[in-house]
Amino acid sequence: HFGFGDFILKTPDDKEVARASNLRELAKELKNISDESLLYHAEGNHFSKWLKARTEFWLAHQLRPRKVSDFASTEALREELIAAINGYIHDRSRGVISDFDKDSFDLFNSFARIGGGSLGGKARGLGFINSLIANYNVNNIIKGVTISVPSAVVIGADVFDNFISENDLEIFALNETDDLKITKKFIEAPHFPQNVKEKLSDFLDIVQVPLAVRSSSLLEDSQFQPFAGVYETYMLPNSNEDKKLRLDELIQTIRCVFASTFHKKAKDYMKATSYRLEEEKMAVIVQRLVGVERNGKFYPNFSGVAKSYNFYPVPPQKSDDGIALVALGLGKTVVEGGNTVRFCPRFPKHLLQFFSTKETIKNAQQDFYALDLTGKLDHVPAEISDSMVKQYDLDTAEKEDTLYQVGSTYSPENDAVYDGISREGMRVVTFAPILKHEVFPLAETLNLLMGLGTWGMGSQIEIEFAVNLDVPKGEPKEFAMLQMRPLVISGEMEELSVDEYKEEDLVCHSDRVLGNGATENIHDIVFVDINKFDRGKSKEVAYEVSQLNSKLIEQKKPYILIGVGRWGSLDPWLGIPVTWDQISGAAAIVESGFADFNVTPSQGSHFFQNITSFKIGYFTVNSFIKVGFIDWDWLLKQTPVKELEFTKHLHFDKPFSIKINGHKNKGIITKPGI
Repeated sequence: HFGFGDFILKTPDDKEVARASNLRELAKELKNISDESLLYHAEGNHFSKWLKARTEFWLAHQLRPRKVSDFASTEALREELIAAINGYIHDRSRGVISDFDKDSFDLFNSFARIGGGSLGGKARGLGFINSLIANYNVNNIIKGVTISVPSAVVIGADVFDNFISENDLEIFALNETDDLKITKKFIEAPHFPQNVKEKLSDFLDIVQVPLAVRSSSLLEDSQFQPFAGVYETYMLPNSNEDKKLRLDELIQTIRCVFASTFHKKAKDYMKATSYRLEEEKMAVIVQRLVGVERNGKFYPNFSGVAKSYNFYPVPPQKSDDGIALVALGLGKTVVEGGNTVRFCPRFPKHLLQFFSTKETIKNAQQDFYALDLTGKLDHVPAEISDSMVKQYDLDTAEKEDTLYQVGSTYSPENDAVYDGISREGMRVVTFAPILKHEVFPLAETLNLLMGLGTWGMGSQIEIEFAVNLDVPKGEPKEFAMLQMRPLVISGEMEELSVDEYKEEDLVCHSDRVLGNGATENIHDIVFVDINKFDRGKSKEVAYEVSQLNSKLIEQKKPYILIGVGRWGSLDPWLGIPVTWDQISGAAAIVESGFADFNVTPSQGSHFFQNITSFKIGYFTVNSFIKVGFIDWDWLLKQTPVKELEFTKHLHFDKPFSIKINGHKNKGIITKPGI
């Protein structure tokens, strides 16, 4: 037994009973061989010799010092050997993206690939987190918390290429402008690679819990212009008794993610970058959804986004203390700019948005998203991209025992907000039990991961995460990392002087500005008429803006966009619910508050990430609370080139100048020719 070649399992009289060519096979055979065969090999130290010959020294040294007489029975010896080998395989595979193999894939923390080609940005980010967690033993740092990447398989970009060419879809998809037609054609396309289908079928044998199916494209999460939220993510209950049906639903969903590469949103986004759509390739991540089932719906206790750099720090915070946004339920609330709790992980008890009772009620999350497990998959009327994810009110969360960890109570009698939900009154989500009373070490966990991530990636980062607090007694709580990507921060850090202008020469100034640097040669403004704006009609306003945007992009004219309320808000009452592609031609964006409403800038969203990565100046003005100013009188006196019901487009022969000092968060927009 010098151990080269297979391990030949024998009886003491030298009769071969089985063979193992690798560790996994050895663990499998050890379950079946007789006691006498097991003792024969153990007493002769054959296991450790064979392992050394295969350079598995660590495991060999673990086994070598143990004597057969140390074990109470042969059965105990057998169990110990199998557990040691399986544990070693598991530790070795963490942080490694290997080919999917149904015998070794583990429901809780495996990360494997199906098909060749690139894994795309998101999957690379996840592989990177996995190796950080494994190499730095992150799980032993924070007591009572396990930090992991939920199990996933990644379908390589070659599968996408093969699907497009076998079904002859490229020319159609590049030229078709109707998203519904594209999705329908991709769903009905006859060919889907058989070997991928078989592997996915094996995957579904192991994973019988809800799934998230996410895009992972070549350009998403790239270091310079991350494509945040441009492609679709779907969630699947994956709960039907009939496996064939579950497989069909999964494949149909993967086809929909493939189709989203060619949707209008992605095409518009490409126009604003130097990339060509033909260069884009799509890998797909199929991942275990984090959460718990409650009354036919599935969701985590809370989800969030954290960035290692905050463009709106409020003393004592500094920019590099970072910022986090969290919400009860699935992360859709955070990513799409709904109401969330924003805090700095270094100062988790400083919650600015709750400085008064009135602000608390206005800014607090009132409902949450969960996956409806009883829903039927219907991708064809793709009006709503993720029809299985539904909104529920806080009463539901309270009945399901998920509100008490994040909730507070507003008492109208005393006009006060109290932590916790033990008294009568209106419920609001403030995360007080976690941030003030540390029911869960959220701030500590985020500080650790952001420190490790920025060091590992060599740049500022953003992470998406979900937390599951409902675990069996004595088990650690689950902190799941769903994504880590570089945050784009402009390199030109020289300071610009913005204080030397007179107010009458300016269209706008503010000391709450995001961005850095100077932009010249802008001749156009699109603005929402403050006198005509009606909150109930904000969807129509968004549509008008997108029409003007398309026209100006076509004419290759960047413009300044000025609006009322928050841009890109999920909630039409908070502002103008545009998506990124509807304003992608803007060179600077100004949002102005309502008289009765102080809107916090939308830092949570993908929308915000895109503003940052395209280095667009973002001005927040609220003259009602003396933050900055917009010269509305001057704007309204100008003759528009085009006037719609709520919006106007102005063009000038002389250019505007936009200057932003990123160190002081100050910025100005001059009038033409100044």
